[in-house]
Amino acid sequence: MNRSQSHCLLEAHSISHAFDYPLFDEVDIKLYPKESLAVVGKSGSGKSTLLHILSTLLPPLKGIVSLLGMCDIYALPQKKLLLLRREAVGIVFQSHYLFKGFSAKENVEVAALLAKEPIDKKLIERFGIAHVMQKRVSDLSGGEQQRVSIARVLTKKPKIIFADEPTGNLDSATAKEVMDAVFEYIKEHDAALFLVTHDTDLAKRCYHLYELKERRLHPLQ
Repeated sequence: MNRSQSHCLLEAHSISHAFDYPLFDEVDIKLYPKESLAVVGKSGSGKSTLLHILSTLLPPLKGIVSLLGMCDIYALPQKKLLLLRREAVGIVFQSHYLFKGFSAKENVEVAALLAKEPIDKKLIERFGIAHVMQKRVSDLSGGEQQRVSIARVLTKKPKIIFADEPTGNLDSATAKEVMDAVFEYIKEHDAALFLVTHDTDLAKRCYHLYELKERRLHPLQ
């Protein structure tokens, strides 16, 4: 199936945002099944803010975000927006946001329960976290927490994944193995990946690559 035959999974039109100063203006994005898009740029350029806007977490000051055929998601009733986020959107945060009082296994089980899917034992083995699944999150290293977080997202079976520095706490070999699994997932499930990163090697693996600079998205490939 080529792009012209596919339904757009993510479309953003004329997105602008600012806090104490303007971050970006007139951002336009389209993302289709099996595609990945990376945004690079200096710290403070607005990469994470853009990700939060596209992933249902932060309304833009101007513009429209459409996800999975739902036009202007921020015009939806709050309950419908929450349902969209819970059932179809996977978000990998820099800070993980795992349930601290739970074990690693219980964190993944929450996602499995929502998706009505069993935990993928092969994925757990592939991520090298089988031996920590019974440990509490507070006893895990930063890299282990990151792998559990990404495993939880994939277990949920989202149609679109948003990842903020997904390999930031991982060594190069582990980062490659984890991201190989993510790229395979979007191909096998007709899903899409939007990520922001400082890792140029990871960014270059994506179908689209942009730099957020001077309040605009500039295509690099």
